[in-house]
Amino acid sequence: MPSYQPWCHGNLTRSKAEVLLSTAERDGSFLIRDSESIQGAYALCVLYQNCVYTYRILPNEERKLSVQASDGVPIRFFSMLPELVEAYYSPNMGLITHLQYPVQREEEVEEAPESNLPPQLPPRNFGANDVKDTDPRFSELACNSVSETYLTRLQHMDLSSIPEEHQIAIQEYFRTSISSDADHAQNGYPTLPGLKKLTMSICKNLNSEISRVLPTLDAFQRVLDQQLSPGIGHFPKHMSADSGQFVSFRLEQLTKLLYSIEDKAKSFVFESVGHEGGHRKSLIPPVVFEVKQDSLGISTKMFLKVDVESGKLYFKKSKDGPEDKYFVHNKILQLVKSQKMHAKLAITVETEKEKTLRKEFVFDNTKKREGFCQLLQQMKNKHSEKLEPDMITVFVGTWNMGNAGAPHNINSWFQCKGQGKTRDDTADQIPHDFYVIGSQEDPLGEREWSDTVKGVLRNITNISFKQVAIHTLWNIRIIVLAKPEHENRISHVFSDSVKTGIANTLGNKGAVGVSFMFNGTSFGFVNSHLTSGSEKKLRRNQNYINILRFLNLGDKKLNPFDITHRFTHLFWLGDLNYRVELPSTEAEYIVTKIKQQQYQELLSRDQLSMERDDGKVFLHFEEEEITFAPTYRFERDTREKYAYTKAKATGTKYNLPSWCDRVLRKSYPLVHVVCQAYGCTNDIMTSDHSPVFASFEVGVASQFVSKQDLNSAPGGGIQIMNCVAILSTKSKTKFFIEYHSSCLEKTVKTSEGENMEHMDGSIKVWFGNQVQLTPIISDPEYLLDQHILICVKSTDCDESYGEGCVALRAAQFCYTEFQITLTHHGEKTGTLTGGIQLHTSEGKPTEKLYDFIKVEKDDTVTSKGKGGDSNKSSVTQALDISNPNYMGVSFQKGCVIDKGWSYSMPPKNSPMFGQGSKEPKKGDVGSRSPTGKPLNPTGEGEQASEMFDNPLYGAMGKSHSRGKDQDHQQKDQLIPPDPFFTSSKAADADSDRPPMPTPRNRSFTCSETKPQPPNQISPNPSVYKKPVVPSRSEGGMGLNRPPLPSKARPGVPEPQITKSRDYRDSSELPCKLRLPARPGQPQPPKDTYSEVSKPGRSVK
Repeated sequence: MPSYQPWCHGNLTRSKAEVLLSTAERDGSFLIRDSESIQGAYALCVLYQNCVYTYRILPNEERKLSVQASDGVPIRFFSMLPELVEAYYSPNMGLITHLQYPVQREEEVEEAPESNLPPQLPPRNFGANDVKDTDPRFSELACNSVSETYLTRLQHMDLSSIPEEHQIAIQEYFRTSISSDADHAQNGYPTLPGLKKLTMSICKNLNSEISRVLPTLDAFQRVLDQQLSPGIGHFPKHMSADSGQFVSFRLEQLTKLLYSIEDKAKSFVFESVGHEGGHRKSLIPPVVFEVKQDSLGISTKMFLKVDVESGKLYFKKSKDGPEDKYFVHNKILQLVKSQKMHAKLAITVETEKEKTLRKEFVFDNTKKREGFCQLLQQMKNKHSEKLEPDMITVFVGTWNMGNAGAPHNINSWFQCKGQGKTRDDTADQIPHDFYVIGSQEDPLGEREWSDTVKGVLRNITNISFKQVAIHTLWNIRIIVLAKPEHENRISHVFSDSVKTGIANTLGNKGAVGVSFMFNGTSFGFVNSHLTSGSEKKLRRNQNYINILRFLNLGDKKLNPFDITHRFTHLFWLGDLNYRVELPSTEAEYIVTKIKQQQYQELLSRDQLSMERDDGKVFLHFEEEEITFAPTYRFERDTREKYAYTKAKATGTKYNLPSWCDRVLRKSYPLVHVVCQAYGCTNDIMTSDHSPVFASFEVGVASQFVSKQDLNSAPGGGIQIMNCVAILSTKSKTKFFIEYHSSCLEKTVKTSEGENMEHMDGSIKVWFGNQVQLTPIISDPEYLLDQHILICVKSTDCDESYGEGCVALRAAQFCYTEFQITLTHHGEKTGTLTGGIQLHTSEGKPTEKLYDFIKVEKDDTVTSKGKGGDSNKSSVTQALDISNPNYMGVSFQKGCVIDKGWSYSMPPKNSPMFGQGSKEPKKGDVGSRSPTGKPLNPTGEGEQASEMFDNPLYGAMGKSHSRGKDQDHQQKDQLIPPDPFFTSSKAADADSDRPPMPTPRNRSFTCSETKPQPPNQISPNPSVYKKPVVPSRSEGGMGLNRPPLPSKARPGVPEPQITKSRDYRDSSELPCKLRLPARPGQPQPPKDTYSEVSKPGRSVK
């Protein structure tokens, strides 16, 4: 086949193919692209009457190609695609119309090198396939030229320190043997006999010494090896000095053996002085916090001493006072943060008389409070009786090293010290469970960089971290390190890379990635270096899409899903190279704004933020608010000056200060993930980029072992019903849904949906049948941590038209409706709405470690009782708030993030509208985590951000928080996600829609309190909604504060806060869920309340 065909579009995406064909606007327009579902197959796309028809072109065992056309048309086989296309220009071949007008490929503007020189190539080993047949005379001349070149170089070198026999051997090789080696390479032989003879001669004594030393080192290693396994150092006795192996291979064996001995010796030494089986022995010293306690309006100074190793919290009246009053870790029940006073914390403890006692303290600042909470959490985790962790912390760092080695001290990077959202000094000694480090323009070798990072972490934490994986593409590298105690919890480790350099063939730009399972939770990490240059924004977007499509990580069974759907938690880091989009004439203005720490105006022109807002890249990813200065482009060896001009032959090039280095994340719905730190260092100055750090608190699921007898336990079930998809496509085809999950016995496919015309360019598909999914384990402890991946596919090509994810935790208490955004290859392709009902066996989920800390908002609200005066009383109420990570609402730059999903899921203790209002108890806190327990949204916009002083910026000021009250009133308005049932009602009104089983959803709250009559409910509650204005923290992080849905609204009766009964421990059933109506069955009157099933039980 010729190298170029106008209709052949290669790996063009399905959506892009539809756009090209629609633009052609002529029936019979066509193109051929690669199939997205079958490797080696193609898709023939034809336009007819403004609809795109797709036909698969499949190869058979003999590599002959055939088109899957209409039934009844004889199948014809073709050797080449041009032959096939030529045949289908004829009519009556089984297509909707014969081929007429080929659609040309769009010419892609290739990336030019940033400098005048070509990108530096890595060393390359030429194989037999790389050597092309050439004229023998030309080959002889080339060999002679090479020989003379090397001999000339040799003559200009100082060889006085080299033995004479070695000099003669090298000269002889370049004079005669190099030509014979070139002949061997040209003929496809992988060995070079001349070079082998030379190295054997030079290393004669070394070879014999290796043979003498290896057995000794092998014996030494086996002594250090506790398991007495032979290991990599057990070599065969027949290996001698005259062995046929290369000396380089034997040296590699020797090197590996020495590294192994070094690692085992270090491990033994560290364990003997400070470790027990890889766990920390006594490495976190006691920390004392000075706090204030209010008693009867009098503020008293107190001291809290946290001893993580002994598991005790001491309450002291003076710093050096007696330590007779303390509480053991299992008597410390709860930490409750105040959101109104960012330094205030309430500690609930259990006294000797089995009574609870609540003490409130005020710390010096928010960071001290966060450090205290992290230490308490570390204490609870260390002394926990659980065999497996349910929460870990992950450090993510990215640094463009600028082709320069690292300085001697890079501790601040791993300790999250510098600018932005940083950790308190009191948390310095708390190690993370995982360290993920991405580097770009990294000049070091893998071993050297790995040893450097391990050495720094050993210095900081006294722990020898284990290497999970390391992967390098040219100078782009990612390394993942884990605590030794997690070694047996990590499995299914994969790594891969994608080149996005010039013509997508050079690896000077691209991405490397690593994925693995941690018990029952999947993690993915991508480190990318995208195209540089302020004007190449679109090229960067394409880089992102290519990485998304072709980076091969995670479960290979999830073939229809790209990497954004394959992992519970996906972290994307690197030098993304997006710039501040302002004219070069504004350079000095930008620097002035940076010195004044007024970043918001610059961030509003940040290319990455603008592209994300437009849905072009990183759809549904999240990034913690940026409160640090741009990390590029500094003058090296200083952080006081930005070098934003660069002299080139074509003129002066401007590199305006920009936030090139970023960390973003994307997680499944209703999982616990909190950003604890996000910033950059001040003291690492060898590169023109500053290293960026981020740390996350992440909930994980254990490898579940059911406590129930699987044979006697009742089977669980997952019912998904009433699904309606709206797909952005012009394809004329039928669709079905695939359900994937590790908790399912098998992948489940639905029958074909019924297409209904929608707006131009989209199709509404109704999947009316209820789908029953069978989980492998019905225990709620297991099921509530699981997710169902959904893929809408076409019947003609089995290709995905959109993927999404539903959390089973959303249906923990009752039937729940969901709405998810469907995406494919990073683009939004539609929406899917439906309902989910979960049936589990008996069981009660255990409390998670992240439930230990929760958040309370103290707010003065107006209480209006029956017939009472609205101004009669005001109370301080702990509002029922939900972390935006779990409920699909989040603040970002004054607007709500589209997280790609929303649920009609009520909080566990959520009362119904129309209930009377009572003053809550002092300890009532409604904040809840995904487990239904009180939650801790630490850091997700809640933790205050404080910067360190920097010579470039001067002392920290508050100028950037000017007019914060007005700004919040105007920008930070709480907008809940669009509930599904709004759209479903509209869908019910469609005349062309067939009858559809739709449960009524007036309320899904599982509550003992009976609903009030309808006339007590406001006919339009939305008119009374008032946006909640979260207060700004000291460091200017207020814009990313989690939204707080207020229950107290003027003119609306306050709901009564009552404690819901746990019906899983009772045979009583508060009410019953009305089962979905069968098609054609009349619906109940609209003013009838729906009823709710018994939580966690099957509906009978």
